[in-house]
Amino acid sequence: MSSPNNEQNIREFNPPKLEPPDFENSPLARSEYITALAHFYRAEMYRSMVWRTRLDTSTNWAIISTLAILTSSLNNPSYATEALLLGMFVNVIFLIIEARRFRFFDVWRARVRMMEENFYGGILRRDQTCIHKEWGGQVADDLLCPRFHLTRIQAFRARLMRNFRFIFALFLIAWIGHRLTPSTPDKFLSGLHAFPHWVPDLLVGILYTALMLIAIFTPKAPSPEEAYWPHPDHPGEDISSLDV
Repeated sequence: MSSPNNEQNIREFNPPKLEPPDFENSPLARSEYITALAHFYRAEMYRSMVWRTRLDTSTNWAIISTLAILTSSLNNPSYATEALLLGMFVNVIFLIIEARRFRFFDVWRARVRMMEENFYGGILRRDQTCIHKEWGGQVADDLLCPRFHLTRIQAFRARLMRNFRFIFALFLIAWIGHRLTPSTPDKFLSGLHAFPHWVPDLLVGILYTALMLIAIFTPKAPSPEEAYWPHPDHPGEDISSLDV
């Protein structure tokens, strides 16, 4: 038979099992909510800054390559046609890359602006009235099902009008000056006699016409404070989900 002391020792080594706390159904205290939102804001701000840095990188690539190509075309006028054409289409590639990065940057910037406008702005004003009543639910939906807020063509136009219009204008001026006042005979693809000399002008005309049509007819990207979040009647079915 076991003694009372042994039974007491067994109970001490085998404590009764306690039910784990149900954190999912426990209401959040205000301090917990503010702490979680502050950490979330810092994370979204960091992500937006990372993609903003990537935007600056692609712009720097475009500027450096433009300066190098323009310098080369001035030093070697005989091959300026090839150099200028190469520079124009290389910058189109840079613009496409930057437009893609801008779409990602816009996702994080939209969330940051939503929190700044509806949470931190109210704290600073000592007025907790939110501009968008359902902003928390919208941010949550965007976290659960992240989507771009801009189409590819809108992002392309945004970066074209922000930075690349100056680069393409500079190339156009250099092209016109080269074609009007050639200092030496042009040697455009001198080894390929099948190409007539008007082909370069046609390529440049097609490129700049396309850029002009995009700038004129593409809808302008909305500002973060206005329409980054889909309208209930038009949930952005033409805008694809995030892809990496």
